[in-house]
Amino acid sequence: MTTLLRGRVITPEADLDDAVVVIEGDSIAAVRPPAHGDPERTDHVLLPGLVDGHCHGGGGASFTVGDGDQVAAAAGHHLGQGTTSPVGSAVTDSPERMVAAISALADGVEAGLLAGVHSEGPFLSRARCGAQDPAYLREPDLGLATELVDAGRGHLRVMTVAPELPGAVRLAELLAEHGVVAAVGHTEADAATTERFLRTTFLRTTEPGLVTHLFNGMPPLHHRSPGPVGGALTAAADGAARVELIADGVHLADDTVRTMYAVLGADRILLVTDAMAAAGMPDGDYQLGPQRVRVVDGTARLAEGDSIAGGTTRLLDVVRRLVGAGLDPVSVVASASLVPAAALGLDRVGALRAGLRADLVVTDGDLRPLRVMRSGEWVR
Repeated sequence: MTTLLRGRVITPEADLDDAVVVIEGDSIAAVRPPAHGDPERTDHVLLPGLVDGHCHGGGGASFTVGDGDQVAAAAGHHLGQGTTSPVGSAVTDSPERMVAAISALADGVEAGLLAGVHSEGPFLSRARCGAQDPAYLREPDLGLATELVDAGRGHLRVMTVAPELPGAVRLAELLAEHGVVAAVGHTEADAATTERFLRTTFLRTTEPGLVTHLFNGMPPLHHRSPGPVGGALTAAADGAARVELIADGVHLADDTVRTMYAVLGADRILLVTDAMAAAGMPDGDYQLGPQRVRVVDGTARLAEGDSIAGGTTRLLDVVRRLVGAGLDPVSVVASASLVPAAALGLDRVGALRAGLRADLVVTDGDLRPLRVMRSGEWVR
């Protein structure tokens, strides 16, 4: 079966004012100029299905509690908003609950709901724990790490680690042996430690290292103490690392995001949501793993304390925000699709390109979702 979709098409190379995406079965057969007999021109925008590499839930459901029904509900919420390849993120919790959460997320991957699993912790800095429960933070423990890897059944792709902790390098080696990236995050590390950890990851795996939500969960960049932000930027500037940005206007100012694009370029930036259960939901009280969260005016913070506790947007919301702020649509879309797909080792997704899986989002001219396709099937 062949499907022809016409509109403004955003590919990794260009923003095409009027083009046709040809879909055959579950694959993209071509992206080409319009020809005689094609559908009439529309004002729709065609984007690749988005790839969110850091997401804890949405639509009132959570990826963090080890419940298959909640995994399905949260994944379905983001799918309906254009994220066709969500990665389910667990948070720091007791070992038993983390194993259960990662196992349920692995079930979600095997059911086709998720693209992978991310473990945010538990080997993180207490000083920069953010919304991670400090009661469950610990120094690297290879036995527990192996349990978490085993629970992921080959689907765990990223674990966030504070590189200054004793044993962090050996932990990263263990993770690499299982195909898991040790991402820098929730850290007090100095610039040299951060840069060395990222470059060692690059040398060990030949893939750039990864930084979990740059600027958040770490000390701010200071001209006499550059810290993890400075080390991450130095490594990323020459291709040894990629960085996540939560560009929702709460975690980062738009001007900070614009600066990162100017300094690093789109191919070193992964746009993520860090979304939790409140994404797409009204203000109120929610859970993020073991932590109680209160959402006021769309901003999630710990009910006890002032730490930001995840995001409440969907990835297409982030894309729309940044394009509205004047960033180049091709660059923004690449950072929300092609770049995270590469960073996470996901095949056949991330772009409107012949030969890739037919994952796409049809939006109106303001980048609001109208229809969503995954593997050649309309899901919205």
